[in-house]
Amino acid sequence: MLLPHVTARVATIKAATIGVALCVFLAAPVVSFAQGTGTTTGTGTATGTGQGTGPGTMPGHDTAQQPAAPDEYPRLKITGFADLTFNTTKYVDGPRGFNEGQFVLHMASALSPRVTFFGELSFTPRSDAGTGSPPATGFNAEVERMILRLDHSDRLKVSVGRYHTPISWWNTYFHHGSWLQTSISRPEMVQFGTRLMPIHFVGALAEGTVPAGGMNLTYQGGVGNGRSSVISRAGDPGDSNGTRAYLINAFLKPDAAYGLQAGGAYYHDLITLAAPDGRDFKERIYSGYAVWNKEDPEIIAEFSAIRHEQDIGGPVTWTYAYYFQAGYRLPQFNRLWKPYYRYEHIGVNPLDAVYLVNPVNNLQEGNTLGVRYDMSAFAALKVEYRNYLRVEGQPRNYGGFLQVCFTF
Repeated sequence: MLLPHVTARVATIKAATIGVALCVFLAAPVVSFAQGTGTTTGTGTATGTGQGTGPGTMPGHDTAQQPAAPDEYPRLKITGFADLTFNTTKYVDGPRGFNEGQFVLHMASALSPRVTFFGELSFTPRSDAGTGSPPATGFNAEVERMILRLDHSDRLKVSVGRYHTPISWWNTYFHHGSWLQTSISRPEMVQFGTRLMPIHFVGALAEGTVPAGGMNLTYQGGVGNGRSSVISRAGDPGDSNGTRAYLINAFLKPDAAYGLQAGGAYYHDLITLAAPDGRDFKERIYSGYAVWNKEDPEIIAEFSAIRHEQDIGGPVTWTYAYYFQAGYRLPQFNRLWKPYYRYEHIGVNPLDAVYLVNPVNNLQEGNTLGVRYDMSAFAALKVEYRNYLRVEGQPRNYGGFLQVCFTF
């Protein structure tokens, strides 16, 4: 009988072997313009309201559509995404075996030459499906984004709704739908449902781009509801206290270095912890990033610092998180293969009262090595090996991951 650690290692090797075999089997010559093989489309500004649809040549899922004849409004376009993942790890850390990802619908509708609606719906499998009274449904339905935007000009666009909070590049470039991104999952610091940072934001945004001598400066300013008392959620039904959250974001996309984008953001809020705790904490988030948004290579680096302080005074705590990802689409084999690597870190301050009440997983060191194979213009296969350490002194975890994802 094999020892447990030997069994886990054998399972990991089997998963990786199956993934590689599938890639080889599928690697027949295919003409593909899938993820990253062409130019990215979007609204021209990297924003939480209508930017990046991921690296592909498909029309932007958030893109403001071209003006139609007066009798053609509204004009709705719907694009869908889905995925299925298999994984096995040495120690249990989340679901194992086959698991359904999110079923996602992106919607863009031109209401007039200057007014556009963006929407995003997700359906996520529940682990407690069928339990309770009445029985829990099989999927959670969620309105991820719902945005109405008026385009006055390139220099000024105003919108209201529910956004992916524009304090992280990944959070506003890769929306729901894993086909859009190179890797199987997001970096942990910006995973959907995380308590570390506010992933969603309900309120209003003003944004625009000015040439700035070829540097192409884009700005964003927003005000809205802060985090809910359940801090992983936005303030959808209203703010949890009488203090609005606000954010400022700015970045450059210089003409002289096409593909480069660099910028930073600041977020300010007052968090009220859920009853019966009820304490208030000032939250400040500072973030910065630099991205080379091409396929040969693709380089993404982000850093965030989260500051918490109780509003009546007390210790100030800082939590830091960052990641670095690099990928390269190989020129051989019809540019269908893209190996990549990601390193990430989350250092949660053990004295942070907000995270003591709402625990966030530490990630001392996370390593992901993977390859993406675009089997068609609208479907991809991804294989990853992950090796990570949560807390210093504890054993490392590792495992193999395989995902099939597509858009339709």
